[in-house]
Amino acid sequence: MKIGRGVRQGCCLSPILFNLYSRCLTKEALEGTGDFKIGGQIIHTVKYADDLALLAKEEKVLQDMIDKLIETGGCYGMEINVEKTKLMRISRQPFPVKITIDQKQLDNVESFKYLGSILTNDGRYTCEIKCRIAMAKAAFNKKRALFF
Repeated sequence: MKIGRGVRQGCCLSPILFNLYSRCLTKEALEGTGDFKIGGQIIHTVKYADDLALLAKEEKVLQDMIDKLIETGGCYGMEINVEKTKLMRISRQPFPVKITIDQKQLDNVESFKYLGSILTNDGRYTCEIKCRIAMAKAAFNKKRALFF
């Protein structure tokens, strides 16, 4: 099917249509894959807006998931931006993961911000707590003149 025109920017249908589109894409691409379970159910992805995080316990499973997502995404007219794509292994002994897209190895990161919270590769929240305390301190100091 050839799409000639999309919805106008800011249209209330835009996020709904994108969510339906990305849901169909990820469901088709990742069905029958994955090894990450929560409460006995396999969880493939965590999504918010146009961000997508793939979850896997094994490196090979993650590479397979990415390969299938790229293949299916091509059919849907979507591509993964390799420059923006990062990896993070969450473990007590974190070591780099080797995942490639188009023969380019993805960057491993020690932390990243997701929905305003800092996630770190050691699975601890120390960095997030320190950051929140610093933000509260800065906000309080801005209003300090009102109180003193």
